[in-house]
Amino acid sequence: MSSNSFAYNEQSGGGEATELGQEATSTISPSGAFGLFSSDLKKNEDLKQMLESNKDSAKLDAMKRIVGMIAKGKNASELFPAVVKNVASKNIEIKKLVYVYLVRYAEEQQDLALLSISTFQRALKDQNQLIRASALRVLSSIRVPIIVPIMMLAIKEASADLSPYVRKNAAHAIQKLYSLDPEQKEMLIEVIEKLLKDKSTLVAGSVVMAFEEVCPDRIDLIHKNYRKLCNLLVDVEEWGQVVIIHMLTRYARTQFVSPWKEDADLEDNEKNFYESDDEQKEKTGQTKKAYTMDPDHRLLIRNTKPLLQSRNAAVVMAVAQLYWHISPKSEAGIISKSLVRLLRSNREVQYIVLQNIATMSIHRKGMFEPYLKSFYVRSTDPTMIKTLKLEILTNLANETNISTLLREFQTYVKSQDKQFAAATIQTIGRCATNISEVTDTCLSGLVCLLSNRDEIVVAESVVVIKKLLQMQPAQHGEIIKHMAKLLDTITVPVARASILWLIGENCERVPKIAPDVLRKMAKSFTSEDDLVKLQILNLGAKLYLTNSKQTKLLTQYILNLGKYDQNYDIRDRTRFIRQLIVPNEKSGALSKYAKKIFLAQKPAPLLESPFKDRDHFQLGTLSHTLNTKATGYLELSNWPEVAPDPSVRNVEVTELAKEWTPAGKTKKENPAKKFYSESEEEEDSSDSSSDSESESGSESGEEDEEGDRSDDSSEDSSSESESESGSESEVENKRTAKRNSKAKGKGDSEDGEKGNEKSESSDSSNAESSSIEESSSDSESESENESKSRKVTKEKENKAKQDRTPVTKDVSLLDLDDFNPVITPVVHPTPVVSPSLIADLEGLNLSISSSVISVGTPVFVPVKTHVLLHRMSGKGLAAHYFFPRQPCIFGDKMVSVQITLNNTTDRKMENLHIKEKKLPVGMQMHVFNPIESLEPEGSITVSMGIDFCDSTQTASFQLCTKDDCFNVNIQPPVGELLLPVAMSEKDFKKEQGMLTGMNETSAVIVVAPQNFTSSVILQKVVNVANVGVVPSGQDNVQRFAAKTVHSGSLMLVTVELKEGSTAQLIINTEKTVIGSVLLRELKPVLSQG
Repeated sequence: MSSNSFAYNEQSGGGEATELGQEATSTISPSGAFGLFSSDLKKNEDLKQMLESNKDSAKLDAMKRIVGMIAKGKNASELFPAVVKNVASKNIEIKKLVYVYLVRYAEEQQDLALLSISTFQRALKDQNQLIRASALRVLSSIRVPIIVPIMMLAIKEASADLSPYVRKNAAHAIQKLYSLDPEQKEMLIEVIEKLLKDKSTLVAGSVVMAFEEVCPDRIDLIHKNYRKLCNLLVDVEEWGQVVIIHMLTRYARTQFVSPWKEDADLEDNEKNFYESDDEQKEKTGQTKKAYTMDPDHRLLIRNTKPLLQSRNAAVVMAVAQLYWHISPKSEAGIISKSLVRLLRSNREVQYIVLQNIATMSIHRKGMFEPYLKSFYVRSTDPTMIKTLKLEILTNLANETNISTLLREFQTYVKSQDKQFAAATIQTIGRCATNISEVTDTCLSGLVCLLSNRDEIVVAESVVVIKKLLQMQPAQHGEIIKHMAKLLDTITVPVARASILWLIGENCERVPKIAPDVLRKMAKSFTSEDDLVKLQILNLGAKLYLTNSKQTKLLTQYILNLGKYDQNYDIRDRTRFIRQLIVPNEKSGALSKYAKKIFLAQKPAPLLESPFKDRDHFQLGTLSHTLNTKATGYLELSNWPEVAPDPSVRNVEVTELAKEWTPAGKTKKENPAKKFYSESEEEEDSSDSSSDSESESGSESGEEDEEGDRSDDSSEDSSSESESESGSESEVENKRTAKRNSKAKGKGDSEDGEKGNEKSESSDSSNAESSSIEESSSDSESESENESKSRKVTKEKENKAKQDRTPVTKDVSLLDLDDFNPVITPVVHPTPVVSPSLIADLEGLNLSISSSVISVGTPVFVPVKTHVLLHRMSGKGLAAHYFFPRQPCIFGDKMVSVQITLNNTTDRKMENLHIKEKKLPVGMQMHVFNPIESLEPEGSITVSMGIDFCDSTQTASFQLCTKDDCFNVNIQPPVGELLLPVAMSEKDFKKEQGMLTGMNETSAVIVVAPQNFTSSVILQKVVNVANVGVVPSGQDNVQRFAAKTVHSGSLMLVTVELKEGSTAQLIINTEKTVIGSVLLRELKPVLSQG
């Protein structure tokens, strides 16, 4: 999530928590001041007057419109003086929007921004964390060297701020300051070192990004924070996870020995199978001594595993490259399933993922062989995706699957995409060279393609056959003769040149054909492509040397033509060949060896994958994608031969105690000793326990990936995993944990298994708060501690409830009385989720208050029925179906369908039932119970439920009687895949503002005169689609709302009547396919009479 959308969700003046971009969009009407032909001058004057108004409402409206302009990409820089005057506004909403504007234009209007620098400095001490953070962002956006000291001071102060959000922005500002003045590097490193110790998941990703930009070589700063970063990783925001994983990959390559030695040793053991038992024992002992995985290495691999289930493709890709580069080869296989899952994403993601899979599949084919069919090409794939899939299929080809792949390739060759068809032919050639068993099969298949109508296919086949024949030329004289005949029809230069080269190389095997080909080429020499001319010269030289009687004059004629050619390459080649093959007084010693030079045995070309040499770049990077080193690329170092000292990652207890002790106060030593006691003998056990603890934390994180997590719960879980992993090895703390677990009962573990986030986070905070209070004061009894933890639990549960409702006032970082009235003024070591952090997160107000959007009753139910089975086809059984537009009783994702069965015969029909459902993937059907009998001329209506998965795909099944079965199908109109939604006009506009850009389809239609009224339009729309009517304050605008039955995605329809019997029809929905189909169905209905 970007910091912009994160920062400006707080509403302090009482109102709905809407994102800024959405709010701005909803206030701007298409026909208002932003029209295509409106006067920019007049519009901006209007905004300036509003900004100079004494009314806050006018200023707020102006700022919303200005930010809306910026969001649309329009230039609003000339309003800078008018906007910057309001930087000191007391209205929090205006101030936030002013800061959004200043962040955008401060760099362009540096002089004017500098005039307000004192205001920004004052804002750095504002009680509202969002204002402090915004002021820092604006300050760091002013790219003027003169204010570097002020920025440096502001960053230092912000890095010690109580709010994690401000500290996060301080980390962002570090990068900006470093790019402005690299000389500040040393001071910035000090700030980075301080922020790296931060335990907030909000800060972790940003500070690691700053580390990567400013001092990526200072690995020593990571040592003490390595385990903490591993444990926090699951709960950091997604883009922070990507940065941290890439950094930890580089770290692991410098601090741990190669885990691939283990695999090499296993291979050696397999090779030396017949050695004596003593030798085997010795080797086994050596192997064990040679490699044991460092517990910290295992911690990183284990804690990143749950992130393979992340919804963010970049996170999955980052974990995949980490496993590829630092995990044992035997464990890297788990990434294949996750990478294949990403192939369902959009084409850009597919392109990057397929590039990385192509690199991996060269070295470890076994990883992706089980998913071979996932790489089959679809007709809808763009060419770049098709060629990458071909590349992977070629890499995965082996003796067992090659026959299947060749059948697949035969289909690809017939593709209308000629570039893809050509790539397929090259792929067949590579398979032929890699797998000797199918070489002849591929060659005969390629020869068949020479008779193809498409010239590009023929040309590519010629080039590939030439490469294959180079490997075994003696066996294929007939193919060469066949290709010589093609010279009359093929016009592609590369193909013509390939044929001439083949004939030249094999001129002694085709002595009758070669001179005739040269004669034809001499006729057309002047009109040929340069590439072909060079090969004609070569052919002439080879024939002159082997068959001079027939070709001497022809060759001299061609050399004379080449002597005066426009291309200097051809002129140079002509002079060179003439001197070499035609002996005269000036000829040198080389002419004696002309035949050996021209007719030497050429090495067969090696058909290799273009991805073969890309593995030296780190996977998932821009450098890997471009296959060239990009600016800022940090190379992965080779594994060290001997692992550096692992004790550098042990956190020193005294430092932590000092850090947590408030200035001017001292702590009792006994509790601290008890809490942090750690002997050298227990170091190994602490490492292993931290591993196991992080695994449990990872599991909970893995479950959390399924649903959305609030920052509060993620902070809790991160602090839980961190505090537990850090202190698990301590005997005293184990006893404390046992006492807490008794107080909590069994509920904690059960909830953890179920993935109940709320109970898990509250229980973890109980454990932390109770353990902290016990360690900090010996005098407190266990019962008192438990009662305190219960109070804290209740307070946090109340706070969680409050978080769901909009915050109506600013939450100051100092107003902590509401959260924990029982805590004494003595400062204890606070866990990651402290009450102050809860206040910060409440201030950020991530939970957008959802408006009441409920399913309404259908406005209109059409009586139109559809024929399911005609009585003639059904041997007297007729069936019709219609959609009653009611919620389905069989499932909330199903569309209700009513089927009426009629017996038109004079005999009784028995056992009417449904059989053999042939449904597309994902579609489900709830059938009616079998009908025992249907009397003659009788009729019965039954209900069914079908989950169409928000698509108009056909549900096919068999309707059977006792004696017969009839194939029938139901295809829903797109309007019946919806349920009507009741919502207010305000909610409609808000939701519409969130569904713009690619989620919006629109069309201008000419409405028939008799349809040009609101009532008729209403009737027409609800007849086509099951939508609810939204109250409209404008006579010329009709609004309708619905949601899709399967996914619940909103479908918003707007019909705006304009002048000249035209209307604009707009549909906003995430389901763009359904939206475009509905638009297509509504257009003719509204336009016809």
